Amino acid sequence: MRPSGEVSLDFPREWLEFVDPADDKHLIAADLTWLLSHWTCVFGTPACQGIVAEQPDAGCCTHGAFLSDDDDRKRLRTAVKMLTADDWQLMDQARNDKGKINRKSYLETDELDGESAERTRRHNDACIFLNRPDFPGGAGCALHIMAVRRGLEPHTVKPDVCWQLPIRRTQDWVTRPDGEEILRTVLTEYDRRGWGPGGIDLDWYCSGSPDAHIGERPVWQAYRAELIELLGEPAYLELERQLRRREGTPIVAEHPATTEARRKARARHNDLPPAADKIRGLELR
Repeated sequence: MRPSGEVSLDFPREWLEFVDPADDKHLIAADLTWLLSHWTCVFGTPACQGIVAEQPDAGCCTHGAFLSDDDDRKRLRTAVKMLTADDWQLMDQARNDKGKINRKSYLETDELDGESAERTRRHNDACIFLNRPDFPGGAGCALHIMAVRRGLEPHTVKPDVCWQLPIRRTQDWVTRPDGEEILRTVLTEYDRRGWGPGGIDLDWYCSGSPDAHIGERPVWQAYRAELIELLGEPAYLELERQLRRREGTPIVAEHPATTEARRKARARHNDLPPAADKIRGLELR
């Protein structure tokens, strides 16, 4: 398919701030423009162009995944032990000289922000956990496929950056005018800039593409499990309560990619012969 042009990185955003019900020293700023957007992962469909044009089937998995901390490494180590050859196409390529799979066989050391960091090893220019399209067990992340097979939430087995993308959480301690220190969590879109200096040069990126803003549910609903992991359940339920209260009220600053996706859907609808929308079940949000 011919990809739609991505929207500008700079546009108005609507925010909601609230205090975590479980911690009165935790303030959360939620980007409603992003959370109310209809972005969805389009990996494995013609809509996904891949961040490297020569590897569209690799999606955003061409660089491997940097691990954030010891908990991230432990989660991945546990998940790798759960993988089978039916889940993981490149399992044999991850074995060492003794035929064993260990940390050094699926991780490599690289530089991140000027410091040494571990990331998942790359094999043939993509993450070693990425199943290619010809794999009978299914294309895509072997860890994700294993989680679905076992009935697990994918975020419980995948590296942090993989399951969070394209949601971005930042946390900083701030001092209120009364001198009290509180933790401020910002939840927003992980756009091209989130990738660092090279983000602008990605050949394509989904968060700003109307082709990826076609989800049946808004991000805050579709990514419930991930948002609970990022915020804690009490804070997520408060976010949910606030968003339920405003249902039926138009958002002031809608994500322009969602707006454009809706416009394109309506244009396709208008080009259909009479009643064809009913036959095809076309839904225009």
